[in-house]
Amino acid sequence: MRIALTSEAGLNDGLAFPFVYAAIALAAAAGAGWSTEWIGRWALTDVLGRCAVGLVVGAAVGWLLGWMFFRAKTPVLRLSEHMEGFVALGATFLSYGIAEVLHGYGFLSVFVTACVVRAAERSHGYHKVLHEFTEQIERLLTALLLFLLGGYLATGALSALSMRGAAVGVLVLLVVRPLTGWLAQVKSTTGRPERVVVALFGIRGIGSLFYLSYALGQNPFSGLERELWAVVAFTVVGSVALHGVMAAPAISRMERRSRRAEPDTRPQAP
Repeated sequence: MRIALTSEAGLNDGLAFPFVYAAIALAAAAGAGWSTEWIGRWALTDVLGRCAVGLVVGAAVGWLLGWMFFRAKTPVLRLSEHMEGFVALGATFLSYGIAEVLHGYGFLSVFVTACVVRAAERSHGYHKVLHEFTEQIERLLTALLLFLLGGYLATGALSALSMRGAAVGVLVLLVVRPLTGWLAQVKSTTGRPERVVVALFGIRGIGSLFYLSYALGQNPFSGLERELWAVVAFTVVGSVALHGVMAAPAISRMERRSRRAEPDTRPQAP
């Protein structure tokens, strides 16, 4: 379940941008008179082209870093021997920066880089060092963003929230996310309870703040900026409250269930 949720988070961030570009193109077409001419260019450039660049850059950077980490003949380049967690930040910025310079999706490139580095040497203890470091950084930055979001809400950000916007947030949390999460696991070999937990408990949507900021920098969306910010903030806060309260007990219960299901391998008394 943890691996599935982590993978979903990485793919979610990596593959969200094509839909952001679609929203920007749709808003521009609606403002200039309805047109579908943008769809072909969007599918070719923003979906296929940029995703391909992100995949190729991520794979190339991941292969290079995997070689440096575990197989370089020069000890200075064999970074896994130094067990330094800060390397994770360097790898992230390197992969993201190259992909963005080449007009690809940096988030997707970073996700692919991490997968390729892990595949280079799955059993090495350096992966644990990198994971623990990035997890600490993630928690620190998430706490900072949530603090800033709380300050934004305290200024009356939700005053622009309409019933329509609130309905959208509730549907995303209680219908869209669980339904799509469940459908994505139709061919999964995991048990039904595990699939339910993965479908219900996704990420908190912090990335939506970045995507909305980017989109509003490209198009004003007919003056709906305040309402859009209110909808996103309402959804993120709702996810933090709902999933934050329920996730830990649900995961703990599933772990206890898994331990009970494991066979007893202790030697039996004669």
